[in-house]
Amino acid sequence: MKKVVLGFSGGLDTSYCVKYLTDDKGYEVHSVIVNTGGFSAEELQEIERRAYSLGVKSHKTVDAIRSYYDSAIKYLVFGNVLKNNTYPLSVSAERVTQALAIAQHVKELGADAVAHGSTGAGNDQVRFDMIFHIMIPGVEIITPIRDLKLSREEEISYLKGKGVEMNFEKAAYSINKGIWGTSVGGKETLTSDGFLPEEAWPTQLTKEGAEKVSLQFVKGELTGVNGKTFAHPSEAIQHLQELAGPYAIGRDIHVGDTIIGIKGRVGFEAAAPVIIIKAHHALEKHVLTKWQLTWKDQLSQFYGNWLHEGQVMDPVMRDIEAFLQHSQEHVTGEVYLTLQPYRFQVTGIKSEFDLMSSKFGKYGEMNSGWSGEDVRGFSKIFGNQTMIWHQIAESVKGK
Repeated sequence: MKKVVLGFSGGLDTSYCVKYLTDDKGYEVHSVIVNTGGFSAEELQEIERRAYSLGVKSHKTVDAIRSYYDSAIKYLVFGNVLKNNTYPLSVSAERVTQALAIAQHVKELGADAVAHGSTGAGNDQVRFDMIFHIMIPGVEIITPIRDLKLSREEEISYLKGKGVEMNFEKAAYSINKGIWGTSVGGKETLTSDGFLPEEAWPTQLTKEGAEKVSLQFVKGELTGVNGKTFAHPSEAIQHLQELAGPYAIGRDIHVGDTIIGIKGRVGFEAAAPVIIIKAHHALEKHVLTKWQLTWKDQLSQFYGNWLHEGQVMDPVMRDIEAFLQHSQEHVTGEVYLTLQPYRFQVTGIKSEFDLMSSKFGKYGEMNSGWSGEDVRGFSKIFGNQTMIWHQIAESVKGK
């Protein structure tokens, strides 16, 4: 009997995959769920129970929250990555982390095949397939939902025929939760002019008024919130989410280009990610030089796009990560914010590396590091070549 490792979430698609692979194809199915911050302990226990009830040979839960941060989120913060200036890559980054963990489980079991429940209409199929081709070449990839072009109704009918009992009622909105944000899909996101109603958002507005918050960064990583330090930045992220989420901060609709060439829209709520990125960027603007900021912007945009498309194993990503890591040497300090319903504001920073030091001058008021004659000469030389260009252009035009 051939072994197959199945990425299992406990939903309709992966439940179908278990029964199809065991009953119809005769595989020995080993399910695995990779938690990137979207499941409680009780939910993980229920998913394990469901997997065994469907007939898997073994089930494994992988806690990938810290590794997800260390391998992906950290660099998204360092790069202030917001795809299309909007989306903090809430789902795309975690899919790559999940695919890598599933591939590792295939190696550990010596499985003959790997399976996932992706359809043929989105990005995840490419991300999973590509990681599997790179990390476990030669291992067969099985995708029943995509290959059989199954409708939801056909899956439900099949499972009922197998005597499977589960909640087949489809929620009005598709929710995918992780430590770096929650995606929300529904009928409104299928068109270009719809916006999600209040009840669609998983985290409702329950806080009013204004709340002051301070974030502590050490070499670009969030290590503390309001003076409370954490053993790992992932814990600081979760703590900030608990503070800011009830203000309904970080809601938006992302419009982007899918890997397969079509446009797509998805709603998301990501209070902690958006706040962290904006706070981190504010600190960087004080402690980094002009050209550090300029090159970071360019490399970070490429990094985010390439990660979104599942290309995390491309060696160029390690090169960019090395640059991003080195750029954070002086990104240490405290950022002050005010949280309010649906919005937040960065109010200031404090850092021993702050380049906005009064020892060298106060912008718009006075200088102490140069004289007026220094500026007069510098201005002449700085524009010298452009002056030459215009002088020659005018002389040629006059001929």
